Amino acid sequence: MIIVGNAYISDDVADQFFVCNLQKCKGACCVEGDAGAPLEQEEEAILEEILEKVAPYMSQAGRKAIAEKGVAVIDNEGDLTTTTVEDKECAFAVYDENGVLACSIERAYNDKKIDFQKPISCHLYPIRITKYDLYDAVNYDRWEICQPACQLGKALHTPLYKFLKEPLVRKYGKDWYQTLVEKIEEASLSKE
Repeated sequence: MIIVGNAYISDDVADQFFVCNLQKCKGACCVEGDAGAPLEQEEEAILEEILEKVAPYMSQAGRKAIAEKGVAVIDNEGDLTTTTVEDKECAFAVYDENGVLACSIERAYNDKKIDFQKPISCHLYPIRITKYDLYDAVNYDRWEICQPACQLGKALHTPLYKFLKEPLVRKYGKDWYQTLVEKIEEASLSKE
């Protein structure tokens, strides 16, 4: 385990290789599972605020689901998540011409319509953060649908923490990320 600030990071974050391979998985993490994407409390208000600008990028089914339920719901475990379409894909997910799921929020962001990229849980995936009173548990969420990403990461020799540098910096800051890298590199040297 690696500790940086108030984050307790599993060794898997340093040791596992991972690079998303959307051509193989087709964005399955946006549709599989038992709920929508986990949301931070403040993200619900952000999604409500940007909805009008994101709506043109959404599917008709996604817009309908949000019109009926709102941008977020409480799931079976009591957690705040994005609304889903018929308990399947995230309401903000949209299929591209190749059948790959993409994020309508991120598309609006890339087109400079909004300044919110997407929920941090989506940006960080397959890292999942569990918040406790005094610390965050930062863990790698192993899931069969991500096997192509593990294979590509291994082929490219890209560890998970390097693949997810941008969202880790977004969540915890540049200094935190630099400390994480230093601790991982020190641990690697001590193993040699």
